[in-house]
Amino acid sequence: MADERKFIAENVRRLLLKDYLKSRVSRAGFGGLDIQRTPLGTRVRLIIERPGLVIGKKGGAIRDLTTAVEKEFSFDHPQIEVEEVKKPGLNAQIMAYKLAESLERGWHFRRAGHSTVRRIMESGAVGCQVVISGKLTGQRHRVEKFKDGHIKFCGEPRLRWVEEGFATATVKLGVIGVKVQITHPDTKLPDEISIVDSLPEEGDEASEVEKVETEEKPEKKKKSGKSKKKADPGKAKEKDTVKEANEEAKAESDTGEQETLHKEAPAKKTKKGAKKKKAKDADAEEKPSIPQEKPSEGIDDKGKAESDSSEKNENKASAKESKKGEKKEISSEDSLQNEDEGEVIKEVKSASEGNKDGGDSNVGSEGQ
Repeated sequence: MADERKFIAENVRRLLLKDYLKSRVSRAGFGGLDIQRTPLGTRVRLIIERPGLVIGKKGGAIRDLTTAVEKEFSFDHPQIEVEEVKKPGLNAQIMAYKLAESLERGWHFRRAGHSTVRRIMESGAVGCQVVISGKLTGQRHRVEKFKDGHIKFCGEPRLRWVEEGFATATVKLGVIGVKVQITHPDTKLPDEISIVDSLPEEGDEASEVEKVETEEKPEKKKKSGKSKKKADPGKAKEKDTVKEANEEAKAESDTGEQETLHKEAPAKKTKKGAKKKKAKDADAEEKPSIPQEKPSEGIDDKGKAESDSSEKNENKASAKESKKGEKKEISSEDSLQNEDEGEVIKEVKSASEGNKDGGDSNVGSEGQ
């Protein structure tokens, strides 16, 4: 029983400290209290809307507060820390104090309740509920509730995600109690389920993010293109006509280049054949002249191929005929030269025989 009494006495002392700090720091906007025991002493963390009022000039107010806590509640070496609230609209205790102050100033309870709910939801809360109970408009006690969004009333979600604040307002008719409940924005309710087909591996997460980004970009481009076409249909038609004209011009230029290439090909072939003929007929006296016809512009590719083949055959035939003529001329010249040589040989022989006959006659005459 001694241990249980210690625990109860410690919790009672903490509650008394909380009430004392609420009364001392109510003007600054008390938002909560956190007490932790450390080897160096007791650390008290205050959540305040306006921390300047608690700290005071050169820290004088907070020093007085620490000495009062140490004397009245017998805490060993208390250390008070002040933390500023980032979003007062999401702190249930601060909003309860504000609602109580507005009722004490004479606001109608409905006006005060609706304005508090609106401010909480604009701060980003999932849901909230405001309960005002007491003598609101007459001698009869009643309860009014103002609710918006999603709020839990029991179970683990209420303990984890729902924050509750309480304050009292003193008016002419009596005391009015104010209770504020707020569901935080980062709440994960049990009925919120997300179905996943297959869990991605660690290496595939980056690739999936890139795929999603690449899929979103073309969709944005398509949407922007559709909006532009709807806004300026005349300009789109003009662009289409200009594109068609450019494509037709390119097609005509390509066909013209192909025709020039077909025309130049047979001309080059004929030039090569003429050079070969000149080299072969350099020693010949008469060179055969072969008429060459220029291909007409309207001939198709098949006709051009046939004309090229016919010209090649004619060139080959003329080259063969020129070779035969040269061979015949050479053979006739050789025969003439042989005949002339035979006649010369005969004359030489006859002359030598006549000389012999004359020598014999002279020798006979000398002998006589």
